Amino acid sequence: MKLKHIFAAVLAAASFNVMAADQSVQIYVTPPTSSDNHFNGLAVAGDGLLSGGSDVITFTGLAAGYYLVDVSVSGQNLTWSAQSNLNGVPGELTSAGKGRYAFFSSSPSSSFTLNLFGTALTGATYSGDVTVTAVPEAETYAMMLGGLGLLGFMARRRKAKNAA
Repeated sequence: MKLKHIFAAVLAAASFNVMAADQSVQIYVTPPTSSDNHFNGLAVAGDGLLSGGSDVITFTGLAAGYYLVDVSVSGQNLTWSAQSNLNGVPGELTSAGKGRYAFFSSSPSSSFTLNLFGTALTGATYSGDVTVTAVPEAETYAMMLGGLGLLGFMARRRKAKNAA
């Protein structure tokens, strides 16, 4: 009896791996290795790529803040729909299966969601890369400009003192 339960558990675990299309991807501002910030959508018998007309890829792992997120997707044997978006922002799509999404985030949310809509043909596959750049907040720029102004004031004051 226990053998049946073990076999059923192994079969159930294997079926979770079959759903390769909808996925959650950990992303990094500075990737530890070259294989990070990369995702794949693979055609799997019975389910997988653009199953039901869409795939949802969630990018997690960023702290709340300002980010420029650039996602590039390329695929073959599929067509993208114009509905595809990154956090609701549409991207640039081509009929050759390529797409690019640039998104500026200032929300407190730490996750980004890529919604891919389209039709997958036989042998379809896609892959993509994510580039995340942290953008300094406005206060950081204000502090930098204030410091530069103070340096300029001190240099001018010193120059006037040496001239006298």
